[in-house]
Amino acid sequence: MSLDDRAYSEKRDFIRMRVEAEVILEHEGKQYPAKCLDLSSTGMQVEVDAPLQLADRLQVRIPSEHSQLRGLDADVEVVRCSRLDDGRLSLGLTILAMR
Repeated sequence: MSLDDRAYSEKRDFIRMRVEAEVILEHEGKQYPAKCLDLSSTGMQVEVDAPLQLADRLQVRIPSEHSQLRGLDADVEVVRCSRLDDGRLSLGLTILAMR
């Protein structure tokens, strides 16, 4: 299977849920507010104004708005990074571990 076939296959294997949730990214002791655009069981896409790059390892938190529902807290790695027209970054993050 070629890399292109695998990439397409992976997109088909995991359902992506469209969300627009405020998240907090933490990298090297600094916190950055970001917006999560979609979420799957293996990763997420976020937009952020921060000095991040490919292979950076981060912690991401999506706080819960409900007292009886725990938020998401995960260790992630940047696997895709592209600059948007407004200067912010669009990041593809793979989930390494849930906390």
